[in-house]
Amino acid sequence: MIFGRVADAKTRDHRPRFLRYTELLVYDRPARNQSVATSSRSLAKGTGSKMEAISGKVIQNMSVAKHYQKDRQFGKPHQMHVSNRHRIHGPFPLQGGKLRWHSTSSLRLFSMSKYDGTSVNRGHLFCNVAPSVPIVSGEQKVDFMKLQNGSDIRGVAVDGVEGEPVTLTEPVTEAIASAFAAWLSDKKKNGRSHQLKISVGHDSRISAQKLQDAVTRGITGVGVEVIQYGLASTPAMFNSTLTPDDAASCPVDGSIMITASHLPFNRNGFKFFTSEGGLGKPDIKDILERAAEIHKNRSAGAKGSGTSASSSVKKVDYMSIYTSDLVKAVRKAAGNIEKPLEGFHIVVDAGNGAGGFFVAKVLEPLGAITSGSQFLKPDGLFPNHIPNPEDKEAMKAITQAVLNNKADLGIIFDTDVDRSAAVDFTGKEFNRNRLIALLSAIVLEEHPGTTIVTDSVTSDGLTTFIEQKLGGKHHRFKRGYKNVIDEAIRLNSIGEESHLAIETSGHGALKENHWLDDGAYLMVKLLNKLASARASGVGGGSKVLNDLVDGLEEPGFAAEVRIKINQNHPDLKGGSFWEYGEAVLQHLENTVDSDPKLSKAPVNYEGVRASGFGGWLLLRLSLHDPVLPLNLEAPSREDAVKLGLLVLAAIAEFPALDTSGLDKFVQG
Repeated sequence: MIFGRVADAKTRDHRPRFLRYTELLVYDRPARNQSVATSSRSLAKGTGSKMEAISGKVIQNMSVAKHYQKDRQFGKPHQMHVSNRHRIHGPFPLQGGKLRWHSTSSLRLFSMSKYDGTSVNRGHLFCNVAPSVPIVSGEQKVDFMKLQNGSDIRGVAVDGVEGEPVTLTEPVTEAIASAFAAWLSDKKKNGRSHQLKISVGHDSRISAQKLQDAVTRGITGVGVEVIQYGLASTPAMFNSTLTPDDAASCPVDGSIMITASHLPFNRNGFKFFTSEGGLGKPDIKDILERAAEIHKNRSAGAKGSGTSASSSVKKVDYMSIYTSDLVKAVRKAAGNIEKPLEGFHIVVDAGNGAGGFFVAKVLEPLGAITSGSQFLKPDGLFPNHIPNPEDKEAMKAITQAVLNNKADLGIIFDTDVDRSAAVDFTGKEFNRNRLIALLSAIVLEEHPGTTIVTDSVTSDGLTTFIEQKLGGKHHRFKRGYKNVIDEAIRLNSIGEESHLAIETSGHGALKENHWLDDGAYLMVKLLNKLASARASGVGGGSKVLNDLVDGLEEPGFAAEVRIKINQNHPDLKGGSFWEYGEAVLQHLENTVDSDPKLSKAPVNYEGVRASGFGGWLLLRLSLHDPVLPLNLEAPSREDAVKLGLLVLAAIAEFPALDTSGLDKFVQG
């Protein structure tokens, strides 16, 4: 039998900071049975208790939550009986309470003899510690192209979720980093007179450190300098390609942010930037093709495929530089007052992501009261709620914080701070259409008549508000923040002035901020308005923001239903889900054209949009998945159901569609 116990957390304070993951305690006994136990430093620290043994190969390659409460998101504590004497407790975020051993986990042994005087010979083994030599065995068949997610790269970085094998391994990560360095070198080869520099940062995910180490090896291994920022935001990483600061080694030539936004704890990924902005889909495809070749050569041990070149690694506190610019922007808006937010009570919910900096580095230097701010501490298991402004539980959390603390304003960020939302003093959300309306009002005050570019699922009421109340132009485009931003840039290039590109998800970019989707900067625009109003003698807390959206007609009911395409269904006849989805859309468009109760949108760039029953519907094809999302907005649920029934009847002849969600919706 395999068994063991977990040492007290106090005996492990000597450990290096990067050892954040699963810990094993190994007993080397002369008896037949070897002993292995699993624990977590963070769990032991949070509970102050010792944990007992667990039987078999049930070592999980991830961190266990520091301080989960029993009713938190990942469920009640699991209990696994090992024998009549040993059991293990813990709120493990696993499916079915199962723990799994991953054969490629990298381990290191640390002697415990110094810290424990017992007769057995012990040591600690730590999972997820970066190996000094890349492991390539068994990874030769990696499909790099499946890691592309639009203009990002995303994959599974932590083992443990059943049915989700690790795809973003360290060797794969090294190859991707090397490929980006090669791509960047080709892009910058003309006129470059210095060694290339790439900044690397990450959000709060539990796989962040090991991936940062792998990215660093991949870049320095091909002779490019790395500037590590540690915990950072995605917008800050882009800014590092623009900031003129020799002491901080800025501007850098390129930047990599290690993040998977609001996706589950086991995922991670990469966003890439140059001074021209985020990379596009063709760039990501190019990098992944290069990475596949690099990985293949290294796996095969081809001559010249190793990382013989080397370069330096420098650590910089860039977030202090980035946040100082945000503070300066608010002070400038208030006429260079040192503390223009003095007296304002503003609470922040960072969702245990990377956005906790906003309290101490932005709001407090501006004089704001920040008591009641919550979940500021980075925790990649996200124990309180998903860090996502579109998530109902997340918005409920920040709303409650505002009301409980009688705050003037609440601010919430996603994991890597490229998205945000707000809540006013009454608990009313500035989110989705309402956030777009607020920012449109601010931007149109500064740039009268400008075009506001949004994604395809914004409401008809928003169009009326922008065009009739604010005197601007609403250009509704495709879903995808990069699509929206690129469209705004395109409009400017052909002479149509646009200063704001924003998605209902909270991705918002301004021309004045280099078209960067920066959640912190969006909130600074709101703070600017508060500060300037205060400086002008206008009181009322965040009422000034409410006044800006007065007159916005909001839908009585809104819903999104996802209709999946079964790629294995015979009706696809060997074709792609994309072709099948396009056929569905064409059929619905024909139905709309022939139905007097519906009116097709005269200008539409994505899917099929039609008005009827006082509301509207939009059926479109997902950017990445075999899914047809259906958005419905209407004065009432009953009216929305009428629209849903029309769609259901139109798509009935496509048997590969899973309409169960829509069936459930219309049946109430």
